[in-house]
Amino acid sequence: MTDHTKVSNAYDTDYQVGQDNVKILGMDVHNPVFGTSAVLIVLFILATLLFPSESKEMLVGARTWSINNFDWLIMGGGNIFVLFCIAVIILPVGKIRLGGADAKPDFSTMSWLSMLFAAGMGIGLMFWSVAEPVAYYTNWYGTPLNAAANTPEGASAALGATMFHWGLHPWAIYGVVGLALCFFTYNKGLPLTLRSAFYPLFGERVWGPVGHVIDIMAVLATMFGLATSLGLGAQQASGGLNYLFGIENGIATQVAVIILVTAVALISVVRGLDGGVKLLSNINMVIALVLLVFVIIAGSIMAFFGNLGEVLGSYAKNIVPLSNWVGREDETWFHGWTVFYWAWWISWSPFVGMFIARVSRGRTVREFMTAVLVIPTFLSAIWMAAFGGTALDQAQAGIGELSKGVGDVSLAMYQMLANLPLSEITSGIAVLLVLVFFITSSDSGSLVIDSITSGGKTDAPVSQRVFWATIQGLIAGVLLFGGGAEALSALQAGAVTTGLPFTVILLLMCVSVYKGLKSELP
Repeated sequence: MTDHTKVSNAYDTDYQVGQDNVKILGMDVHNPVFGTSAVLIVLFILATLLFPSESKEMLVGARTWSINNFDWLIMGGGNIFVLFCIAVIILPVGKIRLGGADAKPDFSTMSWLSMLFAAGMGIGLMFWSVAEPVAYYTNWYGTPLNAAANTPEGASAALGATMFHWGLHPWAIYGVVGLALCFFTYNKGLPLTLRSAFYPLFGERVWGPVGHVIDIMAVLATMFGLATSLGLGAQQASGGLNYLFGIENGIATQVAVIILVTAVALISVVRGLDGGVKLLSNINMVIALVLLVFVIIAGSIMAFFGNLGEVLGSYAKNIVPLSNWVGREDETWFHGWTVFYWAWWISWSPFVGMFIARVSRGRTVREFMTAVLVIPTFLSAIWMAAFGGTALDQAQAGIGELSKGVGDVSLAMYQMLANLPLSEITSGIAVLLVLVFFITSSDSGSLVIDSITSGGKTDAPVSQRVFWATIQGLIAGVLLFGGGAEALSALQAGAVTTGLPFTVILLLMCVSVYKGLKSELP
């Protein structure tokens, strides 16, 4: 897709990519979306810095209200997304090739899968694959399905519930957005931006205020989600450095981590998709594989296979009751974990889904959805069995800090590794892996926000991606320095709250993309 070229008339539209754009300081931006998003971001940051406690109280209240009153919508939506993704794998639309019958993949299968996993949830699994099952087992904040804490049955439920949160449902959420954007961009010639997915439903109105609102919401959700992740990640990395090397875990160290991550992300942005995100994602997967194999061997290969069977078995056994929202007796756990997670994944879906679309041209719908839904779920199960299973084995045996429960989430993985051989080396590798995961998230996030704010262009000036990568780091650093944990909590609550309207948007997207796919069949 080139600048200012007329899009395909597949939907009989006269809209031109970039027709609403303006030039600002060498950048080519979509005026309504870029300007409005920038103003709202600045206002939000100022309000959070000036009134951190009040902002946190208001946004946490909004998040709690959304979760408590619309758990049925968020949970029901998550279930529908899984069924929709399975359906497009099975139905005849699965044979449609994204980009047209003659399209060839832009990346090798391994590089493609590495980028999907790194952008989707690689960083989260680093910490929560250890902390989450131990938290459930020790009743840190409720137990799934009211399983008895500190029992073998509780350990099994903990593994199954953690796998539930990192399995089919989140990847289905990303798959819906990724498929919609990939199809409408590469098969129908529409701009690579969220509004394009709604052309079959709204027609020409997507190029007006309706589309502006959708894209602005996507920018805000992506920016706040990434800035929150970067800020919280800096705290986690700083905690690891303090635990391992005695480096002070203060604001100065945390801001230094943000500066380091942002600087490397800027280099990656300038190098482009092939020399940046793809290279870092491949490095990520190699480092992650080395750490995974070590934990499996050091923690006992037989124990790993036993835990893998437990993860998959408990997941299959509990997926239906965990997906149900009616008459739950574990309401505190259910709202505090599952509904929160679903809202968080949904709020991240514009970012992850659009990035997945950006790198998936040339795959069939069936190949795409299998790679997005099934393969990452199985990889997550392997990771969970190694890290979560080993952590639970230690907790049940009374070994190390985890036997006392989860104190600091950012330290849980290091505390698990401390009870294995070569802990200083493996913990250092883990810190490196965490930092590289953050860099790939920042880099891919810049690509996504740049595409939305440039009206769907995929070849906008590099300076725009540099701008957005810098803004992410600035927001995280300023909030951390000026408002501390309360400011970051407010930002996270704001991002999660956007999960409610985006649930409705994604449900409409399912209808829209299926109508589009059917139009491709003979």
